[in-house]
Amino acid sequence: MTPTARRALLLLLLTPLLYVLAGAPQSASAHTELVSASPKDGAELKKAPGHLTLTFDEAVDLADVRVLTMGGDRLPVSRTPGGGADTVRVALDAPERGELAVMWSVVDAEDGHASSGRIALTIGAAAAGTGGDEAAASAPDPSPSVRKGLVAARWAGYLALALFVGGLAFVVLLWPRGAEEPRSRALLVLAWTVGLLATVATIGLQGAYGTLGGLRDALRPVTYADLLATEPGVVLAARALVWVLAAVVLGALLQGGARTSRSPGWRVGALAVAFGLLRTTGMTGHSSEGADPTWGAVADFVHLLGASLWIGGLAVLTLAVLPRRRARELAVVVPGYSRLAAVSVTGIVGAGLVLAWQVVGSYDALLHTSYGQLLLVKTGVLGAVLLAAFASRQWVRTRLDLAVLLRGDAATVRPFGYSVAVETGLVLVVLAVTSLLVTADPGR
Repeated sequence: MTPTARRALLLLLLTPLLYVLAGAPQSASAHTELVSASPKDGAELKKAPGHLTLTFDEAVDLADVRVLTMGGDRLPVSRTPGGGADTVRVALDAPERGELAVMWSVVDAEDGHASSGRIALTIGAAAAGTGGDEAAASAPDPSPSVRKGLVAARWAGYLALALFVGGLAFVVLLWPRGAEEPRSRALLVLAWTVGLLATVATIGLQGAYGTLGGLRDALRPVTYADLLATEPGVVLAARALVWVLAAVVLGALLQGGARTSRSPGWRVGALAVAFGLLRTTGMTGHSSEGADPTWGAVADFVHLLGASLWIGGLAVLTLAVLPRRRARELAVVVPGYSRLAAVSVTGIVGAGLVLAWQVVGSYDALLHTSYGQLLLVKTGVLGAVLLAAFASRQWVRTRLDLAVLLRGDAATVRPFGYSVAVETGLVLVVLAVTSLLVTADPGR
C-alpha cells in the first residue's frame, strides 16, 4: 500500500477517536412532534377555555414554539405550572360561542426542522355560517420558496465543503505543486467564498423556515438573532467561524505555495479547520437520530470525509491537472488519486450503510417514505458515478503508460477526461439529493 493510501486509511480509522475527543452526541432525537393537546383537536366545549396546553414528545424551548390565530396574531406561550419541559401553555382569547382555530409550529432543537399543525375547538352551539373557511383552513407549512432556497444553500455548502477540504487534501497528499497552479488556487478561493456565503445564507433561510416565514423574513436581522439563540443557530454560527479561520489557512497556502503545503505547522492548522467544517456540517443532519446516535455521528463524519476527499480531488484533477496534460505529472498524480478515491469510496459506502439503517430503520420505511425513496435515488445515482469511476480506473490501468509515452497526447487523454467529466456531473446530482434529504422527514 502506498504512503498516500496509508495516510488516507489512517485518517478514516482515527475518526472514532477524534469523535470521542470532540464529544460526539449521546442522545437520539427525531423531529419534535405534538403528542397531545388539552382541549384536544375537534373538542366541543360548553365554555370558552382560558388556555390551551400542548405536550410534545421531547423538551422544547419556549422560543421555538409559535401559536398563531387564523388572523396571524401570535398568542402568548408560557410554561405549564407543575408541567415538564415538554409541555407549554397557550393563553387564549376564545369567543363565547362559535369556533376557535389556532395554528402551532415548533422548531426541533437539534436540526432546526419545523413541525406544524392546526387545532380547532367548537364552543357552545356553533354559530350559523361559521366553520366554513376556518374549518377548511389547513395546517401551516414552510414556504416552498424558503424551502427551495434552503435546499440550494445546503447544496452550495456541501459542494464548497467538498471542494475546499478535498482540494486541500489533494494538494497536500498528491500534488504540492498545485499550490502554485492558478486553476487550483482559484478553485480553493471560490470554494471558500461559496462556503462562507452559503453558511450565512443558511442561517437566515433556516430561521425563516423554522418560523414558517417567507423569503423576506430570511433577510431580516431579527430572524438571524432568533435562530442564533437556538442550538441549530449556534452550530451554524460555529461553522461560519470555522470558515473565517479557514481564510487564514488558505491565505498562508496562497502566499507560501508548495513550501507551505509541506509545513507540519500548516498541516496541523489545515487538519483542524477541515475537522471543524466536517463536524459542524454533520451536526445539522439526521445522523444523531436512531438507536445509537454516537456511531451515527461517527458514520456521518466518515461519510462526509470520504465524499470530500473524492469530490474535491476529482474537481482538482478535472479542472487543474488534466488541462496541463503533462505526462510525468499524470503518471504520479492520477494513480495516487485513483488509490485515494478507492479508499474514500469504501468509507462512503460503509458509512452510508450505517447511516441508512440508523435513520431509516426498516425496509418498509426505505420503500414507502419520501426520505427512503430519496435515499434510493441517491444510491442509484451513486451507482452510476461508481461505473464512471470504474471506467476511469480502467483507463489508468491500461492507457496511462501510453499517455506518458505520447507525452499527454490529447487524443489519448480525452477518453479519461470524458469519464471524469461524467463522474463530476453525476456527483453534483448526488449532492442535490443529499440537500433534499436534510430537509426531509426521516423514514423512521
